[in-house]
Amino acid sequence: MKSVFRTDCGRIRTHNEDFVSIFSNQSGELLAMVADGMGGHLAGDVASRMTSELLQKRWEEANQIDTPEKAEQWFLKHVVEINDEVLQYANEHEECRGMGTTIVAAICNDKFATVANVGDSRCYVMNENGFYQLTDDHSLVNELVKSGQLSKEDAEHHPRKNVLSRALGTEPQVEVDIKTITFEDGDLLLLCSDGLSNRVTDTEMSGILLTDDSLEEKATHLIALANDNGGEDNISLAIVHNILAEKAGD
Repeated sequence: MKSVFRTDCGRIRTHNEDFVSIFSNQSGELLAMVADGMGGHLAGDVASRMTSELLQKRWEEANQIDTPEKAEQWFLKHVVEINDEVLQYANEHEECRGMGTTIVAAICNDKFATVANVGDSRCYVMNENGFYQLTDDHSLVNELVKSGQLSKEDAEHHPRKNVLSRALGTEPQVEVDIKTITFEDGDLLLLCSDGLSNRVTDTEMSGILLTDDSLEEKATHLIALANDNGGEDNISLAIVHNILAEKAGD
């Protein structure tokens, strides 16, 4: 298993409200995550950082998560708990009222990957079936697309594209989407904030991921392309490649 994560402020914003990381638990299993904060006066930074730190603490204390059922139950329990903690912090600190964050996270081992998401940060998978988005955006525009009121093409340029229908830490109850897939040798996951997915097409992403470059080079190229295409938002990504150590080359 090889992995890499990167974050970049982008070309327009002066502050990065994204948090991205990859953690290992006591059994050496990986948890990759991306959180894209929202809220005025840097409060989005607080929400995404809290979510990352709370998730890391719980994951580092976790015992072996060796079945999809355990992974799914782990996400259901801990994402709900973190939602409560972020919301409580916001309610107790006036400057953080209304803050929240997206989250997309993946528990990965050499047999399966379990992905959880709230908001519009995404997880893509590349496997024998091609490259495709695994998560569903929790956004106003995507709800309009699913109901047939808006085409996918029009959604790309909709003025309210950034309005979320779900976020972490904004409401007492949070609904988490969880999905498990088979994760075989050679398969790859890409987790990212909308700073990447809004500026780099699926075709461009898959083209970069299919090159013989190292994971570090692929991550660098993806962020550079998002910046070349505007870079209006913070850009964050994590890549997990299920590849045997002897095949990895380094």
